[in-house]
Order: sequence, then C-alpha cells, then structure tokens
Amino acid sequence: DVQLQASGGGEVQPGGSLRLSCAASGFAFSDYTMSWFRQAPGEKPEWVSSIGRAGGTGIYADSVKGRFIISRDDANNKIYLKMDSLKPEDTAVYYCNVALGPYQDYWGQGTLVTVSS
Repeated sequence: DVQLQASGGGEVQPGGSLRLSCAASGFAFSDYTMSWFRQAPGEKPEWVSSIGRAGGTGIYADSVKGRFIISRDDANNKIYLKMDSLKPEDTAVYYCNVALGPYQDYWGQGTLVTVSS
C-alpha cells in the first residue's frame, strides 16, 4: 500500500526555520512528481511546492518562493521541504502528496507547523 509519512513540524517564532521530511513507500517513488500542500485553519488546502522525477527542479507557490526549498532523495524515498524566514501566515498542517493518476492522490498524515511569537 502507498504510505506517506510526514514529519519535522513544530513551533517556531517568525523568521525561524524548519525542515520537513516525507518518507514514501508502496510505489515507484523515483517515477513520480512529489508535492507539498498545506492547509491553514479555516482555509482551503493550498499547493506549496513540487519536484519532478530524476532530480528535477522545484517549483513553488508565490507565497513561499524564495523562502522554501524542496528536494528529493530517491535512494531513500524521501522528499524534504526546507523552510526559512517563516511567517505567521505559514502556520498550517503540511501534507506530502503524490498523484499516481487521475483521482489517485495519496496524502500523508500531515505535520503541524506553527509560527507564532
């Protein structure tokens, strides 16, 4: 079965940094684009970043561009999201995602990032 396990969230002050991790299993990890989404309280889910196969370059939502960096480690079936210069509006549950086909999205359990003074 497809499994996505997100970790690394926590509580930080504005301007702080965190690195999120997602461990994947149950599918051919290196063949698929991987993504991070987030959902803030009371808001709809928001796409954050994606990275393509074979060490493809990351793409980013405007809201995080220049502050977040996505990476992948195909040898260990993991993706990461390094988050710098965090803002209160980054507070959300962050989810690891893979789309194996139309209507075949899989989601991790989410990891909570709280940015507050």
